[in-house]
Amino acid sequence: MTQYLSFSDVQALPRLKRACESLGLVLDDKQYTSLLDYLTLLKKWNKTYNLTAIRDTDGMLVQHLFDSLAVVPFFQTSLVSRETSVVLDIGSGAGLPGVVISIAMPGTQVICVDAVEKKTAFIQHAASILKLSNLSAVHGRIESIEKVNCDIAVSRAFSSLDDFVSLADRHVKVGGSILAMKGKKPDDELAAMQQATWEVTRIDTLQVPELDAQRCLVHFRRTQEEA
Repeated sequence: MTQYLSFSDVQALPRLKRACESLGLVLDDKQYTSLLDYLTLLKKWNKTYNLTAIRDTDGMLVQHLFDSLAVVPFFQTSLVSRETSVVLDIGSGAGLPGVVISIAMPGTQVICVDAVEKKTAFIQHAASILKLSNLSAVHGRIESIEKVNCDIAVSRAFSSLDDFVSLADRHVKVGGSILAMKGKKPDDELAAMQQATWEVTRIDTLQVPELDAQRCLVHFRRTQEEA
C-alpha cells in the first residue's frame, strides 16, 4: 500500500483528522491512511482516465473526501442495530461516496454500481490495493443489474430524485431506506416527484468541513412495506 505522504498536500492528514473530529467520526490511523491513499490512487488514475472533473489536491480533499465523509454519521446511525448491512452506491463514479463509506465503516458491505467501465475498474483496483474486502464494484446500468437487496441505497448527484428513487426501489430490502446527496435543498425535484411508493421523511443539512457551499441529505422510506 502507498502511504498518505504520497498525497502531495503535506497538511492533508491533519486536515483530515480535524474534519473527522468536526463530524464526530472516530477513525484509526489505518483508516486515515486508506482515505488518503484512495485520493492518491484517484489522482494517479485521473491523469489517464479522467475519472473526475476535480483534479487539484485541495479540491479532491474537500469536495470528494470531506463531502463524502459528511454523510457517514447518518449511515452509522441508520445501520447501528444491524448485525450485517449492505450499502448500494448508485452511479458511484470513481467511488464517491461508496469507497469512503467502506473505509469508514469496515463492517458494512458496500457495492458501487456505475455504467462506465473505467470507473468500476478503478473501484475494483482501489479495493484490491487498499485491501477493502467489504468493497465491490458492478459495471452496468442500475435498471439492468441483478437485484441487490440492500439496506441503504445512496447516490451523490446521480440523477433527479424521481428517477433515482424509481431505479433504486427494487434493490432495497423491506425496512431499508434511500438517501440522496444533493447540493441545495432540491425543491423543484421534490415537487416534480410522481411516484408514490416512497416518501421523504426528512432533509438534513450537511456541514462539510472547509466547504462554503450548500449540501443536504434527503431521506426516503417506503410508504407501504410488503408483507
